[in-house]
Amino acid sequence: MTGWRRTRGLAIAAALLLVLTACTPGFGGLKLRIAAGNSGGVYYKLAQTLASAWQTGLDVDRPQVLQTQGSPDNVAKVLAGEADVAFVAADVAAAQYQDRPGFAALARIHDDYLHVVVRSDSDIRSVSQLRGHRVAIGSPQSGVEYIANWLLNLLGLQDSVSTTTRGLDESVLALRNHEVDAFFWSGGLPTPKLLEPENQGRLHLLDLADVMPKVQARSQVYSTATIPASTYKEVLPVTTLVVPNFLVVPKSMPDDVAEALVRGLFDARHELASANSAALSIDVHPGIETQPVPLHPGALRYYRSQKT
Repeated sequence: MTGWRRTRGLAIAAALLLVLTACTPGFGGLKLRIAAGNSGGVYYKLAQTLASAWQTGLDVDRPQVLQTQGSPDNVAKVLAGEADVAFVAADVAAAQYQDRPGFAALARIHDDYLHVVVRSDSDIRSVSQLRGHRVAIGSPQSGVEYIANWLLNLLGLQDSVSTTTRGLDESVLALRNHEVDAFFWSGGLPTPKLLEPENQGRLHLLDLADVMPKVQARSQVYSTATIPASTYKEVLPVTTLVVPNFLVVPKSMPDDVAEALVRGLFDARHELASANSAALSIDVHPGIETQPVPLHPGALRYYRSQKT
């Protein structure tokens, strides 16, 4: 009798353990890789903070933050199974989704601002004056390259400028060394690399107000905004184009994981904003605006729980 009771007691204990384990909010052995772009950009800065937040909130190993070429590379990594979450500019996401709809969105996050940068002592004062000059257009397979080529084509400048593909760090150095006359960069405000002391007072941003009507007539993805004078020391305010950013995941991601990632994102808004002020715009209500990329069912479940 004693042995039977002991066996029965062990069985009950085991059953309770299973119930408790099933109710635990953690995700055990879940491994995450975040495709996060250039180490000098806002994507990468936010990804590091988000990785720490998800580690704590989901009770998992800290997600691996991958340095990549940018948005097109990030989408490619998600589709190839080489990344589980990716930061992607909306223009790239929309174009890629038409051909390869194997990913879904978790949220719209911060906006990126196009920077067209020249030396502060340059005579170039408008995008049209780039004609005949050497221009760095971002890393290969990057969102910067995508938007730079798109804009140069739109303005009929593609065949009249000498372009080179360089990442942000290389572009800044090449501009300072007179190897290029301008470079394109698209990122949140502020972009940490452009705040470094050696760049203060040496850079000038081109104002795009004169070309924005043509830009918006061609694409509804882009909007107009101002980069305030307070963003970068000794740089005047300029009008430029803005593109939203999405967090995307494979469509095959389990719904409960996707829901937990979205919850962790919004729970970490304070930490993200402390990492970079671009994250101040992250909010539940605009978070659902990811058209034409559909929300993941798990993300949609979270938003419905928030009555958005």
